[in-house]
Amino acid sequence: MATIREDENPGKKMVLTGKGQVSVNPDLAILRLGVLTTGEDVTTAQAENAKISQQVLEVLRQLGIADIKTVQYQIEKIIDYQNGNRIDRGYSVRNLYEVSLDDLGLVGTVIDTAVYNGANIIESISFEVADPDLYYQQALNLAVKNAYQKAKSISSSLRIIFDPVPVLITEVSTQPIPFSPSFALREGTSATPIESGTTKIEASVIVEFIY
Repeated sequence: MATIREDENPGKKMVLTGKGQVSVNPDLAILRLGVLTTGEDVTTAQAENAKISQQVLEVLRQLGIADIKTVQYQIEKIIDYQNGNRIDRGYSVRNLYEVSLDDLGLVGTVIDTAVYNGANIIESISFEVADPDLYYQQALNLAVKNAYQKAKSISSSLRIIFDPVPVLITEVSTQPIPFSPSFALREGTSATPIESGTTKIEASVIVEFIY
């Protein structure tokens, strides 16, 4: 949206928004996976979860993965209702890990290995850029250029002799848009196929020109 206004300062002003976007091949994969167990009592559910979780962690480390952290550990009572009556079904234990990979070719292997060794939660996968600042600067320059082009286009349509001079540029912060693929575990394949796609990094500015 463009606005042209006059104020107490000499000359007239044109205020425009500019947007820029850069598509980047991601170099970092973030997986959230884990183990969910149930049992009639907490101790049983916890013990089973601990055993399976430890096995999953060991095989992931054998793949050379060091960046693993716990992001959720949750114990819940399982309650069911039948004919208005409350029935206790025991307890569930959920242990969720976040795994960071800088080798995107390992994503499918990590998923299959974790599942084979007892993981039964694959909550999410996202592909990101480890250092987005460089690409954000590119997007920011494109946003300023976009606002400049708008100014030239508007001045041409209004038949104004106008060499846009920016007197104020306001950055509107945005966050990178990670690519989160959908996938399905498949039996009989060497590795679950995962495509990293692209990550979009955007920038937006508000530019004030005088004419």
